[in-house]
Amino acid sequence: MKCLYCQGEMKKGKTPLHIDRNGCHLTLDRVPAWVCSQCGESYFEAAEVDAVQDLIRSIEQHPLAA
Repeated sequence: MKCLYCQGEMKKGKTPLHIDRNGCHLTLDRVPAWVCSQCGESYFEAAEVDAVQDLIRSIEQHPLAA
């Protein structure tokens, strides 16, 4: 698979992901992804996207009290 940005080679790896929602800052250190060996761009497969979306929904449904 080739990177959509630079046409570099994509390799299976892990990448950090940062999410900011409702005053919460969530950092996931090692999310499975396809990572470009040339520019570092990351692409996630459907299972990882679904899991991250579940986390975001949970944060949105349970906001922190001010």
